[in-house]
Amino acid sequence: MYKLLLIVLMSVVYMSLFALQTDEELAMHTLFQGKHALNDAVHAAAQQSNQMKLASGIHSIDEIKARAVALQYLQVNLRLDETNDPLPTTFLQSKVVVELFKVVNDNEAFPYTFVDAGNGYSVTLDRPGVIMFIRLEFPRTYTVLQPITWTIKSSAEMVY
Repeated sequence: MYKLLLIVLMSVVYMSLFALQTDEELAMHTLFQGKHALNDAVHAAAQQSNQMKLASGIHSIDEIKARAVALQYLQVNLRLDETNDPLPTTFLQSKVVVELFKVVNDNEAFPYTFVDAGNGYSVTLDRPGVIMFIRLEFPRTYTVLQPITWTIKSSAEMVY
């Protein structure tokens, strides 16, 4: 009888460990997917040249186009709708929040150092660029892990 009870208890322990491992793996994949999507978004945004200034020989980023392109890349790569809510058939379940979108343009002195002590982020840009932070929440598969929310940060410079 005690062996049967031991088998049942060990099965519960093994299933809990399996659930924990599965959630941890999915969390890492979700974080990496969010980071790759954000990297693509800021790189695309940093390439949106202001054509009027470029005609005068000044390298500058068109802020309106940059924001639109960054959001478009983020929405396509993370499968979000226009308001950054996940589409019905996607893995994510909560809205992706853009916490910071900053365009560092030709009006700044370069090298430009951006520091956000609250998020532990600093970057030095040698030419115009884009800095963006998003908040991404992990939708747990099992309830073994505590809720996880990341602030993912990225930046990119204009290539010329």
